[in-house]
Amino acid sequence: MDSRRCKCNWCGTKMSAPIGAQTISCPRCQSVTQLQPPRNNNGFANGVINNIVGAVVNTAFSARPGRMNPNANNSQPQPFNMSPQITMRPPAVHGRKRAVLCGITYRGHSKSLKGSINDVLSMRYLLVEKLGFPNASVLVLTEDEKDPYKIPTKGNIRSALRWLVHGCQPGDSLVFHYSGHGTRVRDRDGDEVDGHDESLCPVDFESEGRILDDEINNTIVRPLPRGATLHGIIDTCFSGTFLDLPFMCRINRAGYFMWEDHRISTFKGTRGGTAISISACDDHQNSGDTTAFTGFPTGALTYSFIKTLEQETKLTYGRLLMSMHNKIHEAQKGVGMNGANETQEPQLSASEQFDIHSKMVAI
Repeated sequence: MDSRRCKCNWCGTKMSAPIGAQTISCPRCQSVTQLQPPRNNNGFANGVINNIVGAVVNTAFSARPGRMNPNANNSQPQPFNMSPQITMRPPAVHGRKRAVLCGITYRGHSKSLKGSINDVLSMRYLLVEKLGFPNASVLVLTEDEKDPYKIPTKGNIRSALRWLVHGCQPGDSLVFHYSGHGTRVRDRDGDEVDGHDESLCPVDFESEGRILDDEINNTIVRPLPRGATLHGIIDTCFSGTFLDLPFMCRINRAGYFMWEDHRISTFKGTRGGTAISISACDDHQNSGDTTAFTGFPTGALTYSFIKTLEQETKLTYGRLLMSMHNKIHEAQKGVGMNGANETQEPQLSASEQFDIHSKMVAI
């Protein structure tokens, strides 16, 4: 039988696929790769040609560099041209440690972000090289990815989040890292203490819409079984309650803390698992990028989180928060930060209350 050479979209293994085959299963990682149609003599694919790389909307952002104005008048949108047939086909679930890392720069915008992809690459290095995550279990979505299924569109991000918790079992450790724009929108179902939902902005948000914290909670928090752990590392504006978790921790510079109960009428917890969110700032604050740490743009939250994990021993969540706050404060006093015009205060929220000075769940 005639065949053609191809490679796995996820692990890169080279394979031979029969002519005419539409998909092929990788013998190494068991993931399914969607094959491009064979090309005719003119060099064009037979059938429908999917235009994957489109123009990201030229929307209005806030005056603060790199941060979105939720009330902007978004006129004449130029939506990301994503064929409706293209939806993400995540790899088969691998191992007990899995992560989704999403970094969006909104390339082409006058207020595009500079550090988001750097954040994702740094986070992947930490997880794989330092914390023992299998490379095949770390799913990266950025605009730099050549695979259309890994472009951070709304559909692909949704698929990635479903993959993250699929088949989750006791003992699993899950990570969701997001570096990009975030906005606040009016709460319409009455489950927010402050009257606002937080939202994630995919690269195609102008045509497809945002992803609200209600949906994020429903997708990756509520399914967590007892014994499983989820850590969200959220580097965006208005991110204090980004995972919509029931309890919000307040800590002062002396280390004294208290928990706020954000439960109103809607269940926001898990099926017994533990969910922890470490976010860049409070729900009313802006976060920022900075070159103060490395000389190239990074999200202040992402960098301070990674360096604290690498440098500190016997780490607790209380120590993590205080260390990140100190690092970000020093960056603001020095070179400064794009986006944050006030002290950026990292936040901790959780599915349960605990002593933050005596506990740190392993990632």
